[in-house]
Amino acid sequence: MTDQDLSSNYQGAFGKRIGFGKKPVLLMIDFVEAYFDRGCALFADVEDALASALRLQAAARAADVPVIYTNVVYNKSVLNGGRFYQKSMTLHNFVEGSPMGAWPKGLVPREDELVISKQYPSAFFGTSLASTLTTLGIDTVIHTGVSTSGCVRATCVDCCSHGFIPIIVRDAVGDRHPAPHEANLFDMDAKYGDVVREAEVIEYLKNIGKVS
Repeated sequence: MTDQDLSSNYQGAFGKRIGFGKKPVLLMIDFVEAYFDRGCALFADVEDALASALRLQAAARAADVPVIYTNVVYNKSVLNGGRFYQKSMTLHNFVEGSPMGAWPKGLVPREDELVISKQYPSAFFGTSLASTLTTLGIDTVIHTGVSTSGCVRATCVDCCSHGFIPIIVRDAVGDRHPAPHEANLFDMDAKYGDVVREAEVIEYLKNIGKVS
């Protein structure tokens, strides 16, 4: 099936736009050293995605929009790894204390910003994220991070399921191969949230800042 056939197949059935809400949060999903270290099996060449996410981080901070970070952390016995750890050949890089779990150069969470450590793909599963967003009155979750086909997608689906608006920033998410990256962007945009460009989100955050 060609790209044109695919678009025609989905037209009229999927792809309705939700749009931005009134109170956003910026979510930076699993930007850790493992994806930037060429010696690591998780290396994904996602420097451009991080650069975009950092520009969004600056815009969010300027607008007093909360920024939340996620990472994957297992205890040393990996008792909390479950089937996800069992399936993967790479998650040992996220056992607590591993240098691959550190933040990459240029990414520094502030002391007043929240870091959520998880053990599974979704930032919502087994964490306090949904409760935190509800308490803050958040209606829109701006997704950045890695990988598009893994933790970003899983978070997007759960974000939708929890009643928040998923906004996925095309420029600020990345994967190890363009095929799953593009396929999952297409599918998320068709069924769960809105895939948008960085510039559109920057403008939205500037306007949110003016309103607040």
